Amino acid sequence: MQTSVREIRTRLFILLGRAFVIVLLLSVFFFLASVSYFLTSSSTPLSTPFARSLEGYYLGRGSWGGVDAVFESSADLKSLNAVLLDKDQRILLDRRPDSVSTIGSIYEPQPNDFEFDLNVRNEKIGSLVLTSFSLSTRLGAVVRILIPVGIISLILALFLVIVAVLLLRRFVNPLADVIYAARAVTSGKLDTRISSKGQQDLRSLSESFNEMASSLERNDRERRDMFADIAHELRTPLSIIRGRLEGIVDGIYSADGGQVSLALEQTYLLERLVDDLRLLTLAETRQLPFEISPVDLHQLTQHTLDLFSAEAREKNISLLLEKGSGSSRVELDPQRIEQVIGNLVGNALRYIPERGKIWLVLEETENSVRLSVNDNGPGVPQEDLPYLFDRFWRKEKSRARSSGGTGLGLAITKQLVEAQGGTIEARNLPEGGLQVVVELKK
Repeated sequence: MQTSVREIRTRLFILLGRAFVIVLLLSVFFFLASVSYFLTSSSTPLSTPFARSLEGYYLGRGSWGGVDAVFESSADLKSLNAVLLDKDQRILLDRRPDSVSTIGSIYEPQPNDFEFDLNVRNEKIGSLVLTSFSLSTRLGAVVRILIPVGIISLILALFLVIVAVLLLRRFVNPLADVIYAARAVTSGKLDTRISSKGQQDLRSLSESFNEMASSLERNDRERRDMFADIAHELRTPLSIIRGRLEGIVDGIYSADGGQVSLALEQTYLLERLVDDLRLLTLAETRQLPFEISPVDLHQLTQHTLDLFSAEAREKNISLLLEKGSGSSRVELDPQRIEQVIGNLVGNALRYIPERGKIWLVLEETENSVRLSVNDNGPGVPQEDLPYLFDRFWRKEKSRARSSGGTGLGLAITKQLVEAQGGTIEARNLPEGGLQVVVELKK
């Protein structure tokens, strides 16, 4: 693992380092281009040391009178073949050795001249023309001007390199971990997790990745469990049907109505299981159609209880409906809500003992209607409550199918409720028994 992560980090360092080198080379290129322009151009906007000396002299005196003293006192200016012009290009001072120019005359520019503009308070006060400005002389001027800039640039470049390395290490390492973990998850290692470190955005990325990996792992586990449960649920009725039919073919059982009826009963069970699976899949993928209309939940609940009254009397179980104040009218699919209530009541009837009690309570709140289905049965262990609405979950894993359930009723109920914007939860009553609360928005 470490080798793979190290390889990813190396590639990221190379990639980011390459980008940094390209930026650095572009900076050097523009720097050299600026120097070349200074060396080859006949004028420059840069302010040289001798140009600043002349500008300071004019600013202090207010005129060019006595400016020849500046040339004599400055080593930079004294060695130059220069002509000082005023703002109208008239000659103020001519220091060329073989010059025949007249002070005050208009200066005629020459091909090899190099001119510096002189400005005070953003106003042109004249210009300094260097004649016979050779490449070596220009290079010397460039060195004097650009050496301080170069030193500062070098210091900034070193500082930038240090900061860049620190930033690369700070960002590359978490990104390398995420890339490696993503590849591991792609290869099927869904238990891969990464540590949350780095800046807030990188920590959020790591936490989001871990949540995604956990969700994928959970979904994969649920998918495997679902296939195993489906295979288990199908095996029993198929084995019974096969056994009965083989017995009839071999002459062990007579082909009378009893044996055929038993096999037919198992086919009904298979059909119901397949229908439940289809309904659950459609509900989970939000592809199940709903026909929404105003529903009187009290009337619908009472109608559903009437359907279970015969079964309840047979087991000597009382069924009651308690209604609070309010109209209990909601916008829902009446057929699906009747299926929800029927699943909850049927589940309670299946597990509570004889002479038990099931009572339903309707309560209206400001924004919703709450339906509670209560029983005085054995309840569900607290640690099993989170799994009550899972597919094929049973409190007793080895329980036979004597009750006739498919193990999908509560899972379907949860999906039908949530698909219509409601919520459902289960809890144990303090006095014993189970309470399932369905809350539906008005």
